[in-house]
Amino acid sequence: MFRPVVSASFFKKSCDMSKHIKIDIDALRKIGWDHWDPIGIRQFDDPAWRNNAADEYDAYLLQAANMILQGATCETVAAYLDEIMSDSMALGPPSEAVHRASLLTAEAISAYLQIDRASF
Repeated sequence: MFRPVVSASFFKKSCDMSKHIKIDIDALRKIGWDHWDPIGIRQFDDPAWRNNAADEYDAYLLQAANMILQGATCETVAAYLDEIMSDSMALGPPSEAVHRASLLTAEAISAYLQIDRASF
């Protein structure tokens, strides 16, 4: 099965080309869909529609991963995800439950990156 891999350093303003961290976008998507689905895409039963929307959160999740790789705390990343939901998606201020989902997402991305770094 083809698994697209993207470089988290894509989002860095200055990259050390010798130190690219490769991130499996499918792994990030699973984290996002399991923990952080602010517009409720996973609720739709139509698999074709869900497949078309699979990349809806990619840029946000990649930025979150990049932030963690650059040393941001999970709380800082959660605040970034809250801001995306509140401002970019215009969903209003995050509730405590929404913030917990953002924090769980940041923690899951951090755990994925810790485990995955050993293979590079």
